[in-house]
Amino acid sequence: MSVEVRFFAAARAAAGCAQETTAVAPELTIDDLVAGLGTRHGEALTEVLARSTFLVDGQRAVPGTAVCAGAVVDVLPPFAGG
Repeated sequence: MSVEVRFFAAARAAAGCAQETTAVAPELTIDDLVAGLGTRHGEALTEVLARSTFLVDGQRAVPGTAVCAGAVVDVLPPFAGG
């Protein structure tokens, strides 16, 4: 099973890429995915992820949100400006 992860703004800079397709286990939650992304990309992304909002297929994800095979996950760090 895999999901597409799209990184925006500071998350893109910290991950070093705009998007990636990630192989994941069944019964994945957003928490599991975020932990795996931090492990794979390092401390800079881990710090950004701690402040980010996540969308799964366009819907806001809260802790425990399921991430199904084929999902698109957007990583949205806080944006500056008003």
